[in-house]
Amino acid sequence: MMIPVRCFSCGQVVADKWDEFSQRVKNGEEPGKVLDDLGVKRYCCRRMLLSHVDLIDYIIYYGRK
Repeated sequence: MMIPVRCFSCGQVVADKWDEFSQRVKNGEEPGKVLDDLGVKRYCCRRMLLSHVDLIDYIIYYGRK
């Protein structure tokens, strides 16, 4: 689905970092280093970005009639 706006544990905003994070990881950068550059220090927030699976393209198929 879509990335949550805030971290489930601490409430810090994480959605604004998703586009840059995913783009840089696709370009071959190491995810841990990208998160450090983006200023994501807490492990709960890092988990939100690292473990996210973008399924919206698959789910939207079933929503159409």
